[in-house]
Amino acid sequence: MSPLPAPSEAALAHSHQLITHIRQQIDAAGGWIDFARFMDLALYTPGLGYYSAGAAKFGSAGDFITAPELTPLFGQALAQQLAEVLPHTAGNILEFGAGSGKLALDILQELERLGSLPKRYYILDVSADLRERQWQRFQQHGIHLLQYVEWIDRLPEQFSGIMLGNEVLDAMPAHLITLDQQGWQQRGVCTTDNGFAWADAPIDNPQLQHICQTLDVAPPYLSEVSLANRAFIRTLAQHLQQGLILLIDYGFGASEYYHPQRNQGTLMCHYRHHSHGEPFFLPGLQDITVHVDFSAIAQTAIDDGLDLHGYTTQSHFLLNSGISDLLQRLNPEDIKTYLPQTKAVQKLMNIEEMGELFKVIGLSRKLDIELRGFAGGDRSRML
Repeated sequence: MSPLPAPSEAALAHSHQLITHIRQQIDAAGGWIDFARFMDLALYTPGLGYYSAGAAKFGSAGDFITAPELTPLFGQALAQQLAEVLPHTAGNILEFGAGSGKLALDILQELERLGSLPKRYYILDVSADLRERQWQRFQQHGIHLLQYVEWIDRLPEQFSGIMLGNEVLDAMPAHLITLDQQGWQQRGVCTTDNGFAWADAPIDNPQLQHICQTLDVAPPYLSEVSLANRAFIRTLAQHLQQGLILLIDYGFGASEYYHPQRNQGTLMCHYRHHSHGEPFFLPGLQDITVHVDFSAIAQTAIDDGLDLHGYTTQSHFLLNSGISDLLQRLNPEDIKTYLPQTKAVQKLMNIEEMGELFKVIGLSRKLDIELRGFAGGDRSRML
Protein backbone atom coordinates (compact mmCIF):
# COMPACT_ATOMS: atom_id res chain seq x y z
CA MET A 1 0.00 0.00 0.00
CA SER A 2 1.39 3.40 -0.98
CA PRO A 3 1.88 5.97 1.81
CA LEU A 4 -1.37 7.64 2.80
CA PRO A 5 -1.79 11.14 4.28
CA ALA A 6 -1.08 11.27 7.99
CA PRO A 7 -4.02 12.11 10.26
CA SER A 8 -4.01 14.92 12.78
CA GLU A 9 -3.37 14.10 16.43
CA ALA A 10 -7.05 14.55 17.22
CA ALA A 11 -8.10 12.25 14.37
CA LEU A 12 -5.56 9.65 15.42
CA ALA A 13 -6.84 9.77 18.99
CA HIS A 14 -10.37 9.30 17.67
CA SER A 15 -9.29 6.24 15.68
CA HIS A 16 -7.55 4.79 18.74
CA GLN A 17 -10.80 5.14 20.71
CA LEU A 18 -12.64 3.14 18.08
CA ILE A 19 -9.87 0.54 17.91
CA THR A 20 -10.18 0.06 21.67
CA HIS A 21 -13.95 -0.33 21.35
CA ILE A 22 -13.65 -2.89 18.53
CA ARG A 23 -11.03 -4.84 20.47
CA GLN A 24 -13.42 -4.99 23.43
CA GLN A 25 -16.19 -6.29 21.17
CA ILE A 26 -13.89 -8.97 19.76
CA ASP A 27 -12.81 -10.02 23.24
CA ALA A 28 -16.44 -10.19 24.36
CA ALA A 29 -17.24 -12.40 21.36
CA GLY A 30 -14.55 -14.90 22.31
CA GLY A 31 -11.65 -13.50 20.28
CA TRP A 32 -13.18 -13.43 16.79
CA ILE A 33 -15.90 -11.59 14.87
CA ASP A 34 -16.94 -11.97 11.24
CA PHE A 35 -15.96 -9.18 8.86
CA ALA A 36 -19.53 -7.92 8.54
CA ARG A 37 -19.50 -7.17 12.26
CA PHE A 38 -16.10 -5.46 12.01
CA MET A 39 -17.35 -3.33 9.09
CA ASP A 40 -20.47 -2.41 11.05
CA LEU A 41 -18.41 -1.35 14.07
CA ALA A 42 -15.91 0.61 11.96
CA LEU A 43 -18.61 2.54 10.11
CA TYR A 44 -21.54 2.84 12.50
CA THR A 45 -20.43 2.68 16.17
CA PRO A 46 -22.31 5.64 17.71
CA GLY A 47 -20.05 8.66 18.07
CA LEU A 48 -16.98 6.80 16.79
CA GLY A 49 -17.78 5.04 13.51
CA TYR A 50 -16.94 6.64 10.20
CA TYR A 51 -20.56 7.53 9.40
CA SER A 52 -21.51 8.29 12.98
CA ALA A 53 -18.81 10.83 13.84
CA GLY A 54 -18.17 14.35 12.64
CA ALA A 55 -15.27 14.11 10.19
CA ALA A 56 -15.71 15.55 6.70
CA LYS A 57 -16.49 12.78 4.23
CA PHE A 58 -17.75 14.28 0.99
CA GLY A 59 -16.22 16.66 -1.50
CA SER A 60 -12.68 17.91 -1.95
CA ALA A 61 -12.12 18.26 1.81
CA GLY A 62 -13.33 14.73 2.56
CA ASP A 63 -12.43 11.21 1.48
CA PHE A 64 -14.33 10.85 -1.78
CA ILE A 65 -16.60 12.73 -4.17
CA THR A 66 -20.04 11.38 -4.99
CA ALA A 67 -22.03 12.23 -8.12
CA PRO A 68 -24.12 14.98 -6.45
CA GLU A 69 -20.92 16.67 -5.27
CA LEU A 70 -19.59 16.73 -8.85
CA THR A 71 -22.47 18.63 -10.40
CA PRO A 72 -26.08 19.70 -9.68
CA LEU A 73 -26.96 18.25 -13.09
CA PHE A 74 -26.98 14.78 -11.52
CA GLY A 75 -29.80 15.68 -9.15
CA GLN A 76 -31.57 17.67 -11.83
CA ALA A 77 -31.57 14.66 -14.15
CA LEU A 78 -32.93 12.42 -11.40
CA ALA A 79 -35.65 14.99 -10.78
CA GLN A 80 -36.90 14.56 -14.37
CA GLN A 81 -37.60 10.89 -13.60
CA LEU A 82 -39.04 11.57 -10.16
CA ALA A 83 -41.40 14.19 -11.56
CA GLU A 84 -42.93 11.57 -13.86
CA VAL A 85 -43.49 9.08 -11.03
CA LEU A 86 -44.76 11.34 -8.23
CA PRO A 87 -48.28 11.91 -9.67
CA HIS A 88 -48.84 8.14 -9.75
CA THR A 89 -48.22 7.86 -6.00
CA ALA A 90 -49.13 9.74 -2.83
CA GLY A 91 -46.44 12.22 -3.85
CA ASN A 92 -43.70 11.63 -1.29
CA ILE A 93 -39.93 11.11 -1.62
CA LEU A 94 -37.77 9.31 0.95
CA GLU A 95 -33.99 9.52 0.60
CA PHE A 96 -31.69 7.15 2.47
CA GLY A 97 -28.27 8.33 3.60
CA ALA A 98 -28.54 11.85 2.20
CA GLY A 99 -24.85 12.65 2.80
CA SER A 100 -24.17 16.37 2.60
CA GLY A 101 -27.77 17.07 1.56
CA LYS A 102 -26.72 18.30 -1.86
CA LEU A 103 -28.71 15.71 -3.80
CA ALA A 104 -31.87 16.50 -1.85
CA LEU A 105 -31.43 20.22 -2.47
CA ASP A 106 -30.68 19.79 -6.19
CA ILE A 107 -33.70 17.52 -6.65
CA LEU A 108 -36.08 19.84 -4.83
CA GLN A 109 -34.86 22.92 -6.69
CA GLU A 110 -35.40 21.17 -10.02
CA LEU A 111 -38.79 19.78 -8.99
CA GLU A 112 -39.76 23.31 -8.01
CA ARG A 113 -38.75 24.53 -11.47
CA LEU A 114 -40.86 21.75 -12.99
CA GLY A 115 -43.85 22.58 -10.79
CA SER A 116 -43.68 19.08 -9.29
CA LEU A 117 -42.65 19.52 -5.67
CA PRO A 118 -43.44 16.51 -3.45
CA LYS A 119 -45.80 16.58 -0.52
CA ARG A 120 -42.90 15.60 1.74
CA TYR A 121 -39.19 14.93 1.21
CA TYR A 122 -38.20 12.58 4.01
CA ILE A 123 -34.54 12.01 4.89
CA LEU A 124 -33.54 8.92 6.85
CA ASP A 125 -29.91 9.16 7.97
CA VAL A 126 -28.15 7.37 10.83
CA SER A 127 -25.69 10.23 11.38
CA ALA A 128 -26.78 13.13 13.61
CA ASP A 129 -23.78 15.09 12.33
CA LEU A 130 -24.80 14.65 8.69
CA ARG A 131 -28.39 15.58 9.51
CA GLU A 132 -27.10 18.85 10.92
CA ARG A 133 -25.02 19.48 7.78
CA GLN A 134 -28.03 18.73 5.58
CA TRP A 135 -30.16 21.18 7.53
CA GLN A 136 -27.41 23.84 7.29
CA ARG A 137 -27.20 23.37 3.52
CA PHE A 138 -30.91 24.07 3.15
CA GLN A 139 -30.61 27.04 5.51
CA GLN A 140 -27.92 28.54 3.31
CA HIS A 141 -29.10 27.62 -0.19
CA GLY A 142 -32.80 26.74 -0.13
CA ILE A 143 -34.44 27.82 3.11
CA HIS A 144 -37.89 28.11 1.51
CA LEU A 145 -37.70 24.40 0.59
CA LEU A 146 -37.27 23.32 4.22
CA GLN A 147 -41.05 23.28 4.56
CA TYR A 148 -41.04 20.12 2.41
CA VAL A 149 -38.18 18.36 4.24
CA GLU A 150 -38.60 16.10 7.26
CA TRP A 151 -35.88 14.08 8.98
CA ILE A 152 -37.10 10.72 10.27
CA ASP A 153 -35.54 7.97 12.41
CA ARG A 154 -37.32 4.98 10.91
CA LEU A 155 -39.32 3.94 7.88
CA PRO A 156 -43.00 4.89 7.87
CA GLU A 157 -45.16 1.81 8.42
CA GLN A 158 -46.77 2.40 5.03
CA PHE A 159 -45.21 4.51 2.31
CA SER A 160 -46.45 5.62 -1.09
CA GLY A 161 -44.00 7.51 -3.25
CA ILE A 162 -40.36 7.21 -4.23
CA MET A 163 -37.58 5.70 -2.12
CA LEU A 164 -34.16 6.91 -3.25
CA GLY A 165 -30.67 5.80 -2.35
CA ASN A 166 -27.42 6.99 -3.95
CA GLU A 167 -24.34 5.01 -2.82
CA VAL A 168 -26.16 3.49 0.14
CA LEU A 169 -25.90 -0.24 -0.56
CA ASP A 170 -22.10 -0.29 -0.92
CA ALA A 171 -21.59 0.93 2.66
CA MET A 172 -23.73 -1.79 4.24
CA PRO A 173 -21.79 -4.49 6.12
CA ALA A 174 -20.80 -7.52 4.04
CA HIS A 175 -19.45 -10.95 4.90
CA LEU A 176 -16.14 -12.00 3.43
CA ILE A 177 -16.18 -15.56 2.13
CA THR A 178 -13.19 -17.62 1.09
CA LEU A 179 -12.91 -20.94 -0.74
CA ASP A 180 -9.97 -23.31 -0.39
CA GLN A 181 -9.54 -27.03 -1.07
CA GLN A 182 -11.45 -27.85 2.13
CA GLY A 183 -14.49 -25.76 1.17
CA TRP A 184 -16.07 -22.42 2.03
CA GLN A 185 -15.21 -20.44 5.16
CA GLN A 186 -15.98 -16.94 6.38
CA ARG A 187 -13.15 -14.51 6.92
CA GLY A 188 -13.20 -12.66 10.19
CA VAL A 189 -11.09 -10.52 12.47
CA CYS A 190 -9.11 -11.27 15.60
CA THR A 191 -6.83 -9.06 17.69
CA THR A 192 -3.04 -8.97 17.85
CA ASP A 193 -0.57 -6.96 19.93
CA ASN A 194 -0.39 -4.45 17.07
CA GLY A 195 -4.07 -4.24 16.12
CA PHE A 196 -6.19 -6.60 14.03
CA ALA A 197 -5.54 -9.65 11.87
CA TRP A 198 -7.49 -11.89 9.51
CA ALA A 199 -8.72 -15.28 10.71
CA ASP A 200 -10.99 -17.73 8.90
CA ALA A 201 -13.71 -19.80 10.55
CA PRO A 202 -16.48 -22.22 9.50
CA ILE A 203 -19.66 -20.63 8.18
CA ASP A 204 -22.35 -20.87 10.87
CA ASN A 205 -25.05 -18.85 9.09
CA PRO A 206 -27.38 -21.12 7.04
CA GLN A 207 -28.30 -18.33 4.60
CA LEU A 208 -24.67 -17.46 3.96
CA GLN A 209 -23.79 -21.14 3.62
CA HIS A 210 -26.55 -21.66 1.04
CA ILE A 211 -25.43 -18.66 -1.02
CA CYS A 212 -21.85 -19.93 -1.07
CA GLN A 213 -22.97 -23.34 -2.34
CA THR A 214 -24.62 -21.69 -5.36
CA LEU A 215 -21.37 -20.07 -6.54
CA ASP A 216 -19.61 -21.83 -9.41
CA VAL A 217 -15.98 -20.88 -8.72
CA ALA A 218 -12.76 -22.74 -8.00
CA PRO A 219 -10.33 -22.27 -5.11
CA PRO A 220 -8.55 -20.16 -4.12
CA TYR A 221 -11.36 -17.62 -4.18
CA LEU A 222 -12.26 -14.60 -2.03
CA SER A 223 -15.41 -12.52 -2.35
CA GLU A 224 -18.23 -10.88 -0.41
CA VAL A 225 -21.88 -11.52 0.35
CA SER A 226 -24.03 -8.74 1.76
CA LEU A 227 -26.85 -10.19 3.82
CA ALA A 228 -27.50 -6.62 4.99
CA ASN A 229 -28.34 -5.56 1.42
CA ARG A 230 -30.88 -8.36 1.16
CA ALA A 231 -32.41 -7.52 4.54
CA PHE A 232 -32.65 -3.85 3.54
CA ILE A 233 -34.58 -4.68 0.36
CA ARG A 234 -36.91 -6.99 2.27
CA THR A 235 -37.61 -4.21 4.75
CA LEU A 236 -38.37 -1.72 1.97
CA ALA A 237 -40.72 -4.22 0.36
CA GLN A 238 -42.62 -4.56 3.62
CA HIS A 239 -43.17 -0.80 3.88
CA LEU A 240 -43.73 0.23 0.24
CA GLN A 241 -47.45 0.32 -0.46
CA GLN A 242 -47.13 1.85 -3.89
CA GLY A 243 -44.35 3.53 -5.82
CA LEU A 244 -40.74 3.22 -6.85
CA ILE A 245 -37.46 2.29 -5.20
CA LEU A 246 -34.55 3.84 -7.13
CA LEU A 247 -31.06 2.75 -6.10
CA ILE A 248 -27.77 3.96 -7.62
CA ASP A 249 -24.47 2.32 -6.79
CA TYR A 250 -21.40 0.64 -8.18
CA GLY A 251 -21.61 -3.08 -8.80
CA PHE A 252 -22.47 -5.90 -11.17
CA GLY A 253 -24.88 -8.71 -11.84
CA ALA A 254 -23.99 -12.01 -10.13
CA SER A 255 -22.31 -13.60 -13.16
CA GLU A 256 -19.84 -10.72 -13.29
CA TYR A 257 -19.61 -10.19 -9.53
CA TYR A 258 -18.68 -13.83 -8.92
CA HIS A 259 -16.72 -14.28 -12.12
CA PRO A 260 -13.99 -16.94 -11.74
CA GLN A 261 -11.35 -14.32 -12.52
CA ARG A 262 -12.65 -11.90 -9.87
CA ASN A 263 -11.06 -14.03 -7.19
CA GLN A 264 -9.93 -11.25 -4.84
CA GLY A 265 -13.35 -9.68 -4.29
CA THR A 266 -14.25 -5.99 -4.40
CA LEU A 267 -13.50 -4.75 -0.87
CA MET A 268 -12.23 -1.17 -1.06
CA CYS A 269 -11.41 1.61 1.41
CA HIS A 270 -11.41 5.37 0.79
CA TYR A 271 -9.26 7.82 2.75
CA ARG A 272 -8.61 11.40 1.63
CA HIS A 273 -9.19 10.58 -2.03
CA HIS A 274 -6.90 7.55 -1.89
CA SER A 275 -8.39 4.11 -2.57
CA HIS A 276 -6.79 1.03 -1.04
CA GLY A 277 -7.65 -2.42 0.29
CA GLU A 278 -6.64 -2.21 3.97
CA PRO A 279 -9.76 -2.10 6.20
CA PHE A 280 -7.66 -2.17 9.40
CA PHE A 281 -6.04 1.18 8.50
CA LEU A 282 -7.24 3.95 10.86
CA PRO A 283 -10.73 2.62 11.71
CA GLY A 284 -13.23 5.45 11.98
CA LEU A 285 -11.28 7.72 9.63
CA GLN A 286 -11.89 5.88 6.35
CA ASP A 287 -14.82 4.50 4.41
CA ILE A 288 -15.07 0.74 3.82
CA THR A 289 -17.14 -0.46 0.88
CA VAL A 290 -17.91 -3.46 -1.29
CA HIS A 291 -19.50 -3.49 -4.74
CA VAL A 292 -23.18 -4.38 -5.00
CA ASP A 293 -24.49 -7.72 -6.28
CA PHE A 294 -27.48 -6.36 -8.21
CA SER A 295 -28.76 -9.85 -9.01
CA ALA A 296 -29.22 -10.41 -5.28
CA ILE A 297 -31.01 -7.06 -4.98
CA ALA A 298 -33.37 -7.88 -7.85
CA GLN A 299 -34.11 -11.44 -6.73
CA THR A 300 -34.76 -10.40 -3.14
CA ALA A 301 -37.17 -7.72 -4.35
CA ILE A 302 -39.04 -10.14 -6.61
CA ASP A 303 -39.24 -12.76 -3.85
CA ASP A 304 -40.83 -10.12 -1.63
CA GLY A 305 -43.49 -9.10 -4.12
CA LEU A 306 -41.84 -6.15 -5.88
CA ASP A 307 -41.48 -5.71 -9.63
CA LEU A 308 -38.17 -5.16 -11.38
CA HIS A 309 -38.87 -1.97 -13.31
CA GLY A 310 -35.44 -1.61 -14.88
CA TYR A 311 -31.69 -1.98 -14.53
CA THR A 312 -29.13 -0.04 -16.51
CA THR A 313 -25.85 1.84 -16.32
CA GLN A 314 -25.67 5.29 -14.81
CA SER A 315 -24.65 6.59 -18.22
CA HIS A 316 -27.78 5.29 -19.92
CA PHE A 317 -30.05 6.37 -17.07
CA LEU A 318 -28.78 9.95 -17.04
CA LEU A 319 -28.88 10.17 -20.84
CA ASN A 320 -32.45 8.85 -20.88
CA SER A 321 -33.37 11.34 -18.15
CA GLY A 322 -32.21 14.28 -20.23
CA ILE A 323 -28.88 15.30 -18.73
CA SER A 324 -27.67 16.48 -22.16
CA ASP A 325 -30.63 18.86 -22.41
CA LEU A 326 -29.97 20.10 -18.90
CA LEU A 327 -26.36 20.85 -19.81
CA GLN A 328 -27.59 22.96 -22.73
CA ARG A 329 -29.38 25.25 -20.26
CA LEU A 330 -25.95 26.56 -19.25
CA ASN A 331 -24.33 29.40 -21.14
CA PRO A 332 -21.24 28.04 -23.00
CA GLU A 333 -19.77 31.55 -23.02
CA ASP A 334 -19.62 31.44 -19.22
CA ILE A 335 -16.41 29.40 -19.29
CA LYS A 336 -15.89 29.33 -15.52
CA THR A 337 -19.23 27.58 -15.05
CA TYR A 338 -19.68 25.70 -18.30
CA LEU A 339 -16.34 23.89 -18.55
CA PRO A 340 -16.36 22.38 -15.02
CA GLN A 341 -19.95 21.23 -15.49
CA THR A 342 -19.12 19.68 -18.86
CA LYS A 343 -16.16 17.82 -17.34
CA ALA A 344 -18.34 16.64 -14.45
CA VAL A 345 -20.98 15.26 -16.81
CA GLN A 346 -18.27 13.49 -18.80
CA LYS A 347 -17.05 11.83 -15.59
CA LEU A 348 -20.58 10.72 -14.74
CA MET A 349 -21.14 9.32 -18.23
CA ASN A 350 -17.73 8.02 -19.30
CA ILE A 351 -17.67 4.21 -19.46
CA GLU A 352 -14.10 4.23 -18.11
CA GLU A 353 -15.10 6.26 -15.06
CA MET A 354 -18.55 6.31 -13.39
CA GLY A 355 -20.77 5.75 -16.39
CA GLU A 356 -20.40 1.97 -16.70
CA LEU A 357 -19.42 0.85 -13.19
CA PHE A 358 -22.35 2.64 -11.54
CA LYS A 359 -25.74 1.05 -12.11
CA VAL A 360 -29.31 2.17 -11.50
CA ILE A 361 -32.01 -0.30 -10.50
CA GLY A 362 -35.72 0.45 -10.28
CA LEU A 363 -38.01 -1.68 -8.11
CA SER A 364 -41.70 -0.94 -7.81
CA ARG A 365 -45.10 -1.89 -6.51
CA LYS A 366 -48.40 -1.00 -8.23
CA LEU A 367 -46.65 1.35 -10.65
CA ASP A 368 -47.99 0.75 -14.14
CA ILE A 369 -46.00 3.32 -16.10
CA GLU A 370 -42.87 3.29 -18.23
CA LEU A 371 -39.81 4.91 -16.69
CA ARG A 372 -37.85 7.17 -19.00
CA GLY A 373 -34.59 6.38 -17.20
CA PHE A 374 -34.74 2.80 -18.48
CA ALA A 375 -36.13 3.57 -21.94
CA GLY A 376 -32.81 2.73 -23.61
CA GLY A 377 -29.96 0.46 -22.56
CA ASP A 378 -31.93 -1.69 -20.13
CA ARG A 379 -29.77 -4.56 -18.82
CA SER A 380 -32.27 -6.51 -16.78
CA ARG A 381 -31.39 -9.63 -18.77
CA MET A 382 -27.89 -9.52 -17.23
CA LEU A 383 -29.17 -9.99 -13.68
